[in-house]
Amino acid sequence: MADLSVKIGGLELKNPVMTASGTCGYGLELQDFMDISQLGGIIVKGTTLHPRGGNPYPRMAETPMGMLNTVGLQNKGVDYFVRHIYPEIEDIGTNIIVNVAGFSIEEYVRVAEIIGTLDKIPAIELNISCPNVKLGGMEFGKTAKGAYEVIRAVREAYKKTLIVKLSPNVTDITEIARAAEDAGADSVSLINTLLGMAVDIEKRRPVLSTVTGGLSGAAVKPVALRMVWQVAQAVRIPIIGLGGIADWRDAVEFLMAGASAVQIGTATFIKPTTSINIVTNIHRFLEDKGISSVYDIIGCLHVT
Repeated sequence: MADLSVKIGGLELKNPVMTASGTCGYGLELQDFMDISQLGGIIVKGTTLHPRGGNPYPRMAETPMGMLNTVGLQNKGVDYFVRHIYPEIEDIGTNIIVNVAGFSIEEYVRVAEIIGTLDKIPAIELNISCPNVKLGGMEFGKTAKGAYEVIRAVREAYKKTLIVKLSPNVTDITEIARAAEDAGADSVSLINTLLGMAVDIEKRRPVLSTVTGGLSGAAVKPVALRMVWQVAQAVRIPIIGLGGIADWRDAVEFLMAGASAVQIGTATFIKPTTSINIVTNIHRFLEDKGISSVYDIIGCLHVT
């Protein structure tokens, strides 16, 4: 039987498929549709030091082969997460990873420290790539220097597996990835959403309240795949690929391009069982090809 297990830093995944932050709430929302313990991991929604109401409405818009969002990291803050959410998800039976966001280095560090005290949260995903807030977020991920400073500070305070989520809205994503590796990241995940916008031609106004928002869905897949492949040539740490993955074939493409694991995001809104279906079909693909381990296809892409 083909072995789907992979390792990301100190994080052991039963298979390389996870849900993406912001697309499954805290995982519990998917329990009516599938056994979420069968996933490699669940990345819960972005968590900040203080509660956030998010951006004004309208903050979502459908686009051809994708969607725009400007939710703006709406959440009830890390203390609420610890008191009310963590007790409900700590025994789910798979890796629960918290997406950590902030608006200063000190905030990132404090949230990471608090999450680090929770025994059954084995990793965080440091979000330095959110395009939907005016301060913090993507501002840290725009430059290698900014990325290094915040990652290094968190690395010194947080001892478990540290994943860093990268922005595609940069000139050279490999430069940022190398800075993340140098600062002590155990892994990088990419890509976050691409900056985009939509216009209401009747009102002659932007559709989104913030004018621009993050584009996700099938439309971004070729860009995400290209960036994963580029980063795989630039760093030695494991890569988690995401961006437009809608079925198992998409996921296998990312693995072959160099990702050790993948995250499923927007496709979950369309079909909540997408992630577990991908697990099943990756396994079937390996079995059909006589491949004993998923590691045998990770980074196997021939480009010459």
